[in-house]
Amino acid sequence: MPKSSLDKIDLEILKNLQADGRLTNVELAGKVALSPSPCLRRVKNLEDSGVINGYQASVNRKTVGLGMTVFVEMRVGKQSREQIMAIIESVIAPDEVVSCHLVSGQSDILAEVVVPTLEAYDAFLSDYLMTLEGIEDIRSNFAIRTLKANGPLPLQHLEEIVDHD
Repeated sequence: MPKSSLDKIDLEILKNLQADGRLTNVELAGKVALSPSPCLRRVKNLEDSGVINGYQASVNRKTVGLGMTVFVEMRVGKQSREQIMAIIESVIAPDEVVSCHLVSGQSDILAEVVVPTLEAYDAFLSDYLMTLEGIEDIRSNFAIRTLKANGPLPLQHLEEIVDHD
């Protein structure tokens, strides 16, 4: 594993911001035992280096009327790289697709789709996904209950690297 440029304080900053992205700089500085100026500098460096991609609110899906989550597996037919890239761009374009991954196994693409109702998913599936050229097979897996979502990233492997510095 490549050596990390992060140190223990950076890891503490990341853990605290993952737990509460609305911490003020003063609150964060107190939690990581820094004064506010160096803490702000470190956060800015983490943002500039791409370690922190951004900040966003975690919205309760059911509260805003998006009660159905569907994990959609898609298998792509034999295509050129350009055609596969076009398929991926088409799959990730709609707002209903909140995450999408290239995967190995029986499927090639795994997309997380969020919609208000089964009827809305049926329309999305038949009016959009099934019209995409190059997709051979589509399988829908309906989430019964979400047990964990948007959890913090496990950063323990970085602690081991930092401890050896």
